[in-house]
Amino acid sequence: MTRKFYRLLLLSIFCTFLSASAFAQRAGSGADQIASFAEDLSWLPTEGEILGMPVNIHGQTTYVNQRYNNFTSSYSGLNSLSAQKSMSYTWTGTLFFGARLAPNTDIYFNPEVVSGVPFSGLVGLGGFSNGEATKAGGLNAKVYSARAFLRQTFNQEGEQIVLEDDSNQITQTVSSNRVVVTAGQFSTLDIFDDSRYAKDPRIQFMNWGNMTYLAYDYAADARGYSTGLAGEWYIDNWVLRASRMLAPKNPNGRDLSWQIFNTYGDQIEIERQHSIGDLPGKVSVLAYRNKMILARFQDATNYVIANNAQGTQAISNVRNNYQYKTGVGLHGEQALTADLGIYARAFTSDGHTETMSFTEADNSMSVGMSMNGTSWQRPSDSIGISMMQNGLSSFRRGYLQAGGVSYFIGDYAGPTQTISYRPERISEVFYNGLVVKNVLAGLNFQHIQNPAYNSARGPVNILSFRIHAEF
Repeated sequence: MTRKFYRLLLLSIFCTFLSASAFAQRAGSGADQIASFAEDLSWLPTEGEILGMPVNIHGQTTYVNQRYNNFTSSYSGLNSLSAQKSMSYTWTGTLFFGARLAPNTDIYFNPEVVSGVPFSGLVGLGGFSNGEATKAGGLNAKVYSARAFLRQTFNQEGEQIVLEDDSNQITQTVSSNRVVVTAGQFSTLDIFDDSRYAKDPRIQFMNWGNMTYLAYDYAADARGYSTGLAGEWYIDNWVLRASRMLAPKNPNGRDLSWQIFNTYGDQIEIERQHSIGDLPGKVSVLAYRNKMILARFQDATNYVIANNAQGTQAISNVRNNYQYKTGVGLHGEQALTADLGIYARAFTSDGHTETMSFTEADNSMSVGMSMNGTSWQRPSDSIGISMMQNGLSSFRRGYLQAGGVSYFIGDYAGPTQTISYRPERISEVFYNGLVVKNVLAGLNFQHIQNPAYNSARGPVNILSFRIHAEF
């Protein structure tokens, strides 16, 4: 790992402990979903009992339509975002079933349906514009299992906290000091890098760089889910998390490898929650290590040059050995008022190897703020604004400049065209408004400079319409 990696790690740990002087608040809930804005429907109870066993059911559906006009492009390559006027959409529907087998033992199952067409077949950007696009696979709707997991809670002495009925959370009283174990099929992001302001593309910011750290190559299948074991240890206002998740058989593939000691994604996170003047905030440090058969960019660059393989995805020709990929990030957020909050993320990965599961980024930063509409008498409305900068390592950049094409990006168009590398910069703003009970509609605008890190293309302006309903 590089000196930059260690410097960021030391700085992250220092900032985490520095925040300990703030006032403590309750530990987090350990639930998998963003807290619901939805109200109870009198005609549709979401929690009850079957044969004396507590159960619940929730659901959501989200439709996103995105468009952009022609943008400047002096050339395009195999994996370039189309410079012509384009339209994209996604639609998802999810049911959240839960049952309590014992006082502190729950099981959950989430069947999901999806259809959609992403921009340019989901290539040509580092920070893609729609977090739901990871699941989109064509015009025909596909049904699959998103989650099927067991959660066991081990309560210790501490303050009693009531976790309200919600998606993947049956009403439960837990201790502020507890251990939570999750096993089965779920998303790594269900457990790690939680955020009150930038997490869920269905009701918050939509860009991939606002779902989590863009440079966090977390283990997942092509839809963003995996299978594994995760543990969370809540100690008053501290949380320690760790997990091992299955990696895909092939980079960015749909099928997972069950050789959990040979191919995997490990992560560990330390979170310090606090209150400043009764306003909640937190700081967290997350590190990961992946292991699987991956291409090294230096090897791929050498292959391109030796075989005149410009314009090809040469990384697939040099996947010969198991490689380790590591990264570390820092996340902080703070409520400034009861209605307004800010957040910031920064992450760096080692950058020697190709992407395993997420997207093409080796370092990333994002900042933003979000506010609900209480001050203008619309408490269920929300507005947000953010800015992101994403970058590539010298190894990945060298491969692209030599004429190589990666999984999601690659603008090589001929021997006279050399990519002029620049960081990808993205601005995003959204507004969601409550249309009727439990239904939000909103607009989202994203301005993307240097798409796929190429200063010869763009900027791209993407306008989105989103409608979301849940119960």
